[in-house]
Amino acid sequence: MIRYMSSQANITLNDENTLTAIVSLGSNLASDVGNPLEVIRLAAIELGFLSSQPPLLSTLYFADPVDCLSGTPVFINAVEVIYPEPKSTPLQLLQQLQQIEVAFGRNRGRTVNEPRSLDLDLICFGNRQINEPGLKLPHPEAYRRRFVLQPIADLAPSLVLPGQTVTVQELLATLPPEPAVVPIFTA
Repeated sequence: MIRYMSSQANITLNDENTLTAIVSLGSNLASDVGNPLEVIRLAAIELGFLSSQPPLLSTLYFADPVDCLSGTPVFINAVEVIYPEPKSTPLQLLQQLQQIEVAFGRNRGRTVNEPRSLDLDLICFGNRQINEPGLKLPHPEAYRRRFVLQPIADLAPSLVLPGQTVTVQELLATLPPEPAVVPIFTA
């Protein structure tokens, strides 16, 4: 069961008893499972299976493409807070995320930031800071991306991401208003 959050939660990254990971979800292409909105909803359910307790899903957003080719369709974005099993590693979780992407029709091409059916980015895994080939935590672009920070701020505006000294809400306030993110209101 996913808890959709319309209010702020007490999310901490340094709890010794509960491992917390934040995953960014994005889609701007349909796949065999449906349109981008359906892709995000179903991917959120799949992420829930990786969580040892009910995950938290942010508001879903329409987001203008960032650093993409001209004509790239608008993205649907969200973040989900999951609670991996205590013995899980960041690399194991990243591999699981990549398997979900493939299951949802993700084809990794040669073009960076190309349209995709599903993009799952591991934003952070507890307070761990990792800089290895293929795995950088926290995600090196997260603090500059409104489509990541706004959904995190929905859940936990006072959260401080690893390597940062200010809250998510304060980081968000430093960004220009464009590219925009607009909440999706669905019944």
